[in-house]
Amino acid sequence: MSSNAHRQRPGQAAGWAGAARGGTQTNAARADTQTSAARAGRQAAARRRATAPRRSGPQAAAARHTQADYPVRARKPATTTRRPAGLALSLTLLATLITGACVSRLSTSHGPAVALAPQVSRTIPDPADGAQPVSWRPVDAAPHAVPVQLQPPAAAAAGPGSVTLARASGEWVSWALLDRSTGGLTTGGDTGTNSTESMVKAWIAADFLQGLAGKEPSAADTDLLRRMIRDSDDQAAQKLYERRGGDAVIRRLISTCGLTDTRLYSGWWSLTQISARDAVRMGDCIADGKATNGRWTSWLLGEMRQVRGEGRFGIVQERPGVAVKNGWTKWWDGTWHVNCLGVTDGWALSVLIRYPASLGLAHGAEVCRTVTRQLAP
Repeated sequence: MSSNAHRQRPGQAAGWAGAARGGTQTNAARADTQTSAARAGRQAAARRRATAPRRSGPQAAAARHTQADYPVRARKPATTTRRPAGLALSLTLLATLITGACVSRLSTSHGPAVALAPQVSRTIPDPADGAQPVSWRPVDAAPHAVPVQLQPPAAAAAGPGSVTLARASGEWVSWALLDRSTGGLTTGGDTGTNSTESMVKAWIAADFLQGLAGKEPSAADTDLLRRMIRDSDDQAAQKLYERRGGDAVIRRLISTCGLTDTRLYSGWWSLTQISARDAVRMGDCIADGKATNGRWTSWLLGEMRQVRGEGRFGIVQERPGVAVKNGWTKWWDGTWHVNCLGVTDGWALSVLIRYPASLGLAHGAEVCRTVTRQLAP
């Protein structure tokens, strides 16, 4: 670069000085003008306020919050603060702990957790696996390790009645008819006992009503009784059975009704072993008022006449209007256990059956119908 580049021309410095003085004067004049304008604006605003009508409280509040009174100010640019990774992790852990504490509080603030009622199953699992049907098992019952052993009854005298029945291979059938007027008993088929299954619910109901000692059952208990009889609700039966002492319910059945062949299976009402003749004795005991007082006897028989759904088969199909309570379960060993009990003012009839599961429940229902057609008055 030439050294002449920084050399001032004649008069250049004087021009710069004049320009500077002129700029200073111009800025001063501009400032005076802005000050005068601001003063005029304030005076005009004061005059408007003095001449404007007075406003109510809400109107005045709205007027004070106008954009003119609160001019928009420039906002500072948003800044992003980066948290250390350790702090973010700590906050996440703290949130997790707080959430866990809340969940724990929710689960314990209203008392201990209550297990949901299990689903009812009509199939009994293999006892060899240490399992048992939860729908019939008391909560504290230990698993049974061996299959149910059938108890042979005392010798039963055969009556004059006979039944022609085409049996399936491996089928076991036993029946009994009791004349409730004379006490005459007709028996037939195989000797031995069968598991009661839901047939014994008629006794569980009678025993529970007897335990009220003349008092009215609550609405909730009445609902349990109805569901147990009409719909064969296993959960309802389990509740009533436990409330009356569990095994004591079956012991009272044996003693009150004078049963000779029935055997208790501890903790399981459905696995009580009963013969056909003891089944009709149970039916007669319920119907004649031994099990409970006259009022509740009539009520219970009325409920048995209103059995519905899957459990309405067998005897009632041949003799409509009879009070019935059936039992039916598909067992772990590949057999159906089916029982039919019917009671009228004049007679009581029972049919107990075990047969291969491949034949289905309909087979057992048909056997009950066949015996009823040939024996029942």
